Amino acid sequence: MTTTAPASYWEPLWAGGRRYRQLDGHEKRLMDKHLGPGRERPALDVGCGDGALARRLHHELGYRTTGIDCSPSAVALATAQDAGPGPGPVWRCADVTTDALEALPEPAYAVITCRLVYRWLDDKAAFLTRVRQLLAPGGTFWVVTEIAGRRKDTTPLQGLGISPAEAETLTSGWSSVRTADLDVLRCYALRP
Repeated sequence: MTTTAPASYWEPLWAGGRRYRQLDGHEKRLMDKHLGPGRERPALDVGCGDGALARRLHHELGYRTTGIDCSPSAVALATAQDAGPGPGPVWRCADVTTDALEALPEPAYAVITCRLVYRWLDDKAAFLTRVRQLLAPGGTFWVVTEIAGRRKDTTPLQGLGISPAEAETLTSGWSSVRTADLDVLRCYALRP
């Protein structure tokens, strides 16, 4: 399984100071509504970047969170920014598409998040199979991704998001699919 943009692509961007869309109040409220309180259950943030989502899951919602990213610089940034009360999330440099799943700290997760990452995966079906292997029964897979064609301008970014066929791949085979829109992004709460 490969990604369009492997660690060799992301590492120079993170190391060079590139930053990506931050969580806003509306997205946080949607997460709260769809994920609920953590009660110390395990959560996994795939492609954690600077760690903002993982820190929210851990410190504000009460999950026992692991954040993983394929970029060592992103993981270092996430670690450095974790100044929350008490112990913070576990941070790991890992690629969920290629690394052994047994290397993760938990065998299964009540919540798995994937924010602004899904679009970049070449083999989305294989990725989803791995997520299903890691998701605990009754768990939630939370995906935030851009939808192609939703930008108002005609810049090259117009096609950045996932296509209708890719959205169909994402949502197939789940017993519950809930969505909410955030401008050019769509949030998916998927349950087995």
